[in-house]
Amino acid sequence: MLKALVAAALAVTVSAADISGVKLEDKAQVESRDVVLNGAGLRTRFRVVKVYVIGLYLPEKKNDPAGVLSLEGPKRASIHMLRDVGADTFTEALVEGLRANTSEAEYKALEPRVQELSATMAELKEAKKGMNISLDWTGASTQLMVDGKPAGKPIAGEDFYRALLKIWLGDKPVQDDLKKALLGT
Repeated sequence: MLKALVAAALAVTVSAADISGVKLEDKAQVESRDVVLNGAGLRTRFRVVKVYVIGLYLPEKKNDPAGVLSLEGPKRASIHMLRDVGADTFTEALVEGLRANTSEAEYKALEPRVQELSATMAELKEAKKGMNISLDWTGASTQLMVDGKPAGKPIAGEDFYRALLKIWLGDKPVQDDLKKALLGT
């Protein structure tokens, strides 16, 4: 019996991720629906400055960008801040990632929703060290969550959420090794 309990405890420990001191659970819930940790990694700047740890949660594991982007159901990109980043800087990084992975016409269509997300971030003023910022796809909209609580209004359109995921999983990801880590490869 004791061996079984120890084995079960080890299995839970092994399946969850621990990156730069941030523990990511192997499962989460988006709109009361289960999602599993697909992969997780560390975002750095200049290879030495640790910015955040991000975990990608999906209804089922996928190891290719097309599979992730076409997967139906709830999703979560869970960002755990490792340093303070001003709202403007955070938003500028998102916009840069969106522009790098969408055409000009696609970005123009997304722009009003990008502004909605930017306004919500501006209200926060700062993404503070220790803060957990999640971008959830609920199946109907993108909901920004801050430390487990909704922030701002839901943002319509699955195209918007797919574009956000392309920041990390697109043809020009923000960081190549982070893309691989989120895909579990």
